[in-house]
Amino acid sequence: MKYPLWAVTILLLLLLGDRSLAQPTAKKSTTPSVPPAVKALKIVELSSPNSPIISFRILVHAGSINDPKGKEGLNALTALMIGEGGSKEMTYKQVVDALYPWAASIDSQFDKEVTVFSANIHKDNLQNFYRIFSALLLRPRFDESDFKRNKDVLVNYLQNSLRGNDDEELGKHTLEAMLYAHHPYGHPVEGTVEGLKSITLEDVKAYYRKVYTRENMTLGIAGGYTTDFVKTMGADFAKLPAGKVPAVVLPKPAPIQDLQIHVVTKENRATAISFGCPIDVTRSDKDFYALLVAASYLGEHRTQNGVLFNYIRGLRGLNYGDYAYIENFIQDGGSTFPVPNIARRQQFFSVWIRPVEPQNAHFALRAALYQVQKLVRDGLTQDQFEAQRTFLVNYSKLWNQTLSRRLGTLLDSHFYGIPYYPDRVQQELKALTVEDVNRAIKKHLQDKNFDVAIVAKDGEGLKAAIAENKPSPIKYAATVSDDVLKDDQTLVNLKLNINPEKLQIVPASGLFER
Repeated sequence: MKYPLWAVTILLLLLLGDRSLAQPTAKKSTTPSVPPAVKALKIVELSSPNSPIISFRILVHAGSINDPKGKEGLNALTALMIGEGGSKEMTYKQVVDALYPWAASIDSQFDKEVTVFSANIHKDNLQNFYRIFSALLLRPRFDESDFKRNKDVLVNYLQNSLRGNDDEELGKHTLEAMLYAHHPYGHPVEGTVEGLKSITLEDVKAYYRKVYTRENMTLGIAGGYTTDFVKTMGADFAKLPAGKVPAVVLPKPAPIQDLQIHVVTKENRATAISFGCPIDVTRSDKDFYALLVAASYLGEHRTQNGVLFNYIRGLRGLNYGDYAYIENFIQDGGSTFPVPNIARRQQFFSVWIRPVEPQNAHFALRAALYQVQKLVRDGLTQDQFEAQRTFLVNYSKLWNQTLSRRLGTLLDSHFYGIPYYPDRVQQELKALTVEDVNRAIKKHLQDKNFDVAIVAKDGEGLKAAIAENKPSPIKYAATVSDDVLKDDQTLVNLKLNINPEKLQIVPASGLFER
């Protein structure tokens, strides 16, 4: 019998314990007798003396919430001008040509509250690489041609890639816009079309001077570096000007009444669905770890053991997969894990229904809501809790397999003011009871009030069916069990409490313009 790769990996972890993923020692830099400017810098170290790789993560405590009104996208564009631009000493092409022989790259990543510049380099090339890397951050070139290229990249993403080619992402972006309407989180981290078009190169330079200060940055380094190198890096970044950007005040998101649905219309072959609601817990809170078990029970990202996955895909074959999340999730490349450094002070619960055939969209929405409602109503049994906690205790050991991810997670732990997150997960999960999980579910999760984003071709037809709570019969291409067919009778007529004033048709072409 063949087992999936994730199951084999977890079995090995159970046999080997934690040895295969031993964590480097984390420490905060403390260098005596240094100038005050260096002391003002936050330097987070993750020492792994035997590692031939050095990982950098330079965290800027600013994100899209710092975009000025009317210039949405300024934070993202500034980050690209640094990560994908030149320095005073080198053009962007010269930077790319220099990095190529080392198999190195410099990545810029921006979210709502933080921006990070990350890189990995073999220690044999550290000094030459660092001269380039530090120059980009400390002495950016801000070339007019780089400015035009990077602005075009962001505008093209919003107008063409997001609205035209990626229905799942379009649905998720729409959901966030609904959850955070009239809120600093409300626009995409990339900005808006009109906001980006209004930004000038002088705006970028002014934003850099304001935001890229020594008090507003955290320097992260991991691997087999030396103490002298950290001192050099600290002295270099201490040359940045002083100044700290005040924290943006975050109001509570607007309350949701029943199902508030936006049907985004566009030419597509399948229908993508996302729904969710804000929650008032983050990794800082004890209840977060109870909800971690609940969401894992519904379904971890791109895994096959969750209830949603087995109910919608496994038994019915409706789509690729169905998953639940209790915080912002952006997939890290081709992995099943989120990228680090997308930390936020406010989070949300969400369910993603990967695209389904249009005729099954109404049914799939009902099926997913039914399982969420069942979880909130009934909670987990003792056996379900034990099985899911055991899975999560072991699965969480896979979250930080690389040096760069461990460094990123350590920086996130500093953001939330908690011990190293993987350690906190292990500690909290092992102390949890089924009563803790079910209490947290009742307290924080919803069973009827959700924002729902649906990306569909026949928006009017779907809107009418949803508004009238029409039955949503389903025909299977293959034989399914009698138990599934019996269960379908409940789903086909499941009443959804629709908020008619919030059931809207939204053309994709008009999204994220301003």
